[in-house]
Amino acid sequence: MRKLTFIAGLAIGYVLGTRAGRERYEQLRKTARDLQQTSAVQSATRNAKQAAGSAASKAGQAVAGKVGDRLPNAVTDRIPYLSNRAGTLDDWDSQA
Repeated sequence: MRKLTFIAGLAIGYVLGTRAGRERYEQLRKTARDLQQTSAVQSATRNAKQAAGSAASKAGQAVAGKVGDRLPNAVTDRIPYLSNRAGTLDDWDSQA
């Protein structure tokens, strides 16, 4: 389904691009740039970034709480949520 949607979008973009030409493309690009500079869009972008960061942090902590003590040190040393946990195992096979 994704492939079909991508191909349809590509085809529509090609048709519109060839009919409208470079002038229309530049006009659309300028409109998009101007829209991006509005305070409402910038605020929404900032809020979305904060929400995504918060969700990622919660997910990381949830994973650390459930599997952090079962992972080898080679993994836990690379993940901030897990690096401070004590009692990690050195080898996958040595799990109790």
